[in-house]
Amino acid sequence: MSAEIRHRTVETNGIHMHVAEAGDGPLVVLCHGFPESWYSWRHQLGALAQAGYHAVAPDMRGYGSTYQPEAIEAYTLLHLVGDVVGLLDALGAPNAVIVGHDWGAPVAWHAALLRPDRFRAVIGLSVPFVPRRTARPTTLMPRTDDEVFYQLYFQEPGVAEAELGRDPRDTIRRILYYGSGEARPRALTPGEGNVGMVRRDGGFLTTHQAPATLPPWLSEADVEFYAGEFARAGFRGGLNWYRNADRNWELLAPWADAKVTVPALYIAGDRDLVTAFRGMERLLPGLKMFVPDLRGTIMLSGCGHWTQQERPHEVNAAILSFLRGL
Repeated sequence: MSAEIRHRTVETNGIHMHVAEAGDGPLVVLCHGFPESWYSWRHQLGALAQAGYHAVAPDMRGYGSTYQPEAIEAYTLLHLVGDVVGLLDALGAPNAVIVGHDWGAPVAWHAALLRPDRFRAVIGLSVPFVPRRTARPTTLMPRTDDEVFYQLYFQEPGVAEAELGRDPRDTIRRILYYGSGEARPRALTPGEGNVGMVRRDGGFLTTHQAPATLPPWLSEADVEFYAGEFARAGFRGGLNWYRNADRNWELLAPWADAKVTVPALYIAGDRDLVTAFRGMERLLPGLKMFVPDLRGTIMLSGCGHWTQQERPHEVNAAILSFLRGL
């Protein structure tokens, strides 16, 4: 049973997708978020392989060495779920457990929602399952005369690409530190709000202070890897996911009020800014209403947004315990 990480490219859903994989056995697919890559699962691949699983972490559509379609509308949740279904087909796997972090979490939750025949269980990190709302998402995002929610700032093509791409190494250092547990002194109250805002006369990174030293879970080599990926591939692919918020809302209308019925686990840090987003004070305590087979909610003390990188041992233990219970 090898824990060596292997790399290959597969064809799925009309695109070529780079995947990192380790081990053999039942399939576990690991979906990353923004601005990341397969590399954000570096601590999970070997642990899952050593426990007897086939762990596969793709570069998601628009990232790293995976294809980047030009059209914004080629990055909807239906495309992203379709990519993962096609990945299972390419691997010859009838089904899999799917795990997602950040933007990868909505992909994982919706893969389980739309194709429970292919995804037998789901684990969401940072972002819980968010049921379809009654209005377009962008109309519900916070804004003031001086500031807008960062996902609104990301909507205009070219603006965030130029800012984030100016110095990818500095961008990665700032974003990874800003989202970490080390960047804030206390646990956040779910739904406390007023987080993730961008000044209208500034940019996304103006609120992200560059750290003097990196947090202990992040090395300069890690920063260099991410920076190299984004220097080569750019930020446009990942930003296009945000530009489909309203389109996703339209496309998912047939599944309004549908529940995620497969076994599920939710893991987050108590200093994760996502948990402070508006509405989380109602969603997190009521998650089981929408995910009836939710088998646990784990809040990691002192952990920020980068769950599986900040707390690899706790996350690995939680994933393996959940898998053994299936």
